[in-house]
Amino acid sequence: MRAVLFTLTLFALAACDDGAERMAAQMTGGSPSRGRVLIQQVGCGSCHTIPGVPGAAARVGPPLAGIAGRTYLAGRLENTPSNMLRWLLTPQAVDSLTAMPSVGLTEAQARDVAAYLYTLRQP
Repeated sequence: MRAVLFTLTLFALAACDDGAERMAAQMTGGSPSRGRVLIQQVGCGSCHTIPGVPGAAARVGPPLAGIAGRTYLAGRLENTPSNMLRWLLTPQAVDSLTAMPSVGLTEAQARDVAAYLYTLRQP
């Protein structure tokens, strides 16, 4: 239920792209623009298709378009900022069988990546 309310709040408050970036920054404490750069630098696009990230068109992991509106992350965590950070920092601790590697993000970097991901509302 919390995830549904969170998602509805996200959609209501992020009516435009600028609003989406402000909301994502407030939710995560990160910077969407730095997150977009980090996503490219650490190679997330070698596994995922990620809108707005040059070269991120792989199909190993799920596409990340619309991730801000999904109910669950990794099929098991409610889609909340704290769970997004947990998944980005230590995916193996969430699911020991996941193919998602830890890419060595600091907490600040994970906040930036999460901020960018929370701007991705459209599937």
